[in-house]
Amino acid sequence: MRATSRTAPVAYPLSRAGVDWLRSPTWAPTILNSVKALSVLPAVLLLAACTSGAPTTAPGDQPSSTTPSVASTATNAASASAARPSATPTSEPTKPPKPNPISIQALITKKYDGRDLKVRRLVADYGAYKRYIVSYRGDGLTISGVMNVPDGKGPFPVLVLNHGYIDPDSYFPGQGMPREHDYLARRGYVVLHTDYRGHASSDNDREVDYELRLPYAVDTINAVKAVKSSKLPFLDKDRVGWLGRSMGGGVTLTALVAQPGLVDAAVIYASVSSLAADNWRQFYRPSEDRSRTNRRIARTYGLPDKSPEFWRAASPRPYLSRVTEPLLVHHGTRDNTCPIRWSEATVKTLKASGKDVTFVKYRGEGHTFDRQWRRSIERTVAFFDKHLD
Repeated sequence: MRATSRTAPVAYPLSRAGVDWLRSPTWAPTILNSVKALSVLPAVLLLAACTSGAPTTAPGDQPSSTTPSVASTATNAASASAARPSATPTSEPTKPPKPNPISIQALITKKYDGRDLKVRRLVADYGAYKRYIVSYRGDGLTISGVMNVPDGKGPFPVLVLNHGYIDPDSYFPGQGMPREHDYLARRGYVVLHTDYRGHASSDNDREVDYELRLPYAVDTINAVKAVKSSKLPFLDKDRVGWLGRSMGGGVTLTALVAQPGLVDAAVIYASVSSLAADNWRQFYRPSEDRSRTNRRIARTYGLPDKSPEFWRAASPRPYLSRVTEPLLVHHGTRDNTCPIRWSEATVKTLKASGKDVTFVKYRGEGHTFDRQWRRSIERTVAFFDKHLD
């Protein structure tokens, strides 16, 4: 409704001629004609509005006069104020902080670029398979390795092997798990043994021990990526598995939680703990060779007793619910290097998350699986035959 102002009426004196005119009978027609003209004016204005090219306005939005009223002025001012940006800037969504680079979360968010798998030279021909020196690229490094390729037409399923700890200064290409290399190749599997960074002909990385060996998981993930992007005709890129032993078992567990779904199945032997603090107490703390690294760890992110949150975040166990692949775990009851309780805890956590895990204990067997190795490798082949089919 248009607001109107009310003022007291003001009296103006009339001249003698004015009074005579009002008394005259001739004024009535003039006033009547003026009233008729005024009554026609709204219709004329309405017709002009309907026939003009200006946009129409919804009922109730059209102002009743060309002169804005008090109410419409206030409304327009409010609308203009709402249309103008607020003087206070709106806050943008905050980005999550980057994870500690020495953590499982960092491996989860990392971009992997394994590629350029190349056969360098033939090492030996064993009749049932040939052995080659190979290399691949990833994470800015060239990583060397050994690959056994079965004779025959192919393509063959691929197993990427993650070896246990061997002093990098004395390590030679493909060292570790020679029984597995031979047996699996004779059963029709391409065996790619990655040397890891800092081993054999691989590019070096002096930060590996300080980074709790997590970069080894990067190397094996990139090995699988290199297989899957390779054009080598004897590789079946749709059938790939991981096998890890001792430290390589921990590398395999870390890779499984960092990149679930990358392989079809995995097997681990006599694995280290899925908690980084357990491994530090068992292998790092008593080692004189790592005393400098231990001091650096203590200065930066703290030892396990001082920084338990950091050490847990660098462990695969809290992330085992991410695992999607079937897993077979072998462990001897008399393993003094990697106590069987470590695998028991890992398996318990996996089962609590409903994962497909098979745990086989070997009574009286130690860390190297001497007497019962044949039984274990036959189970391993049956497991891969089932899940890589």
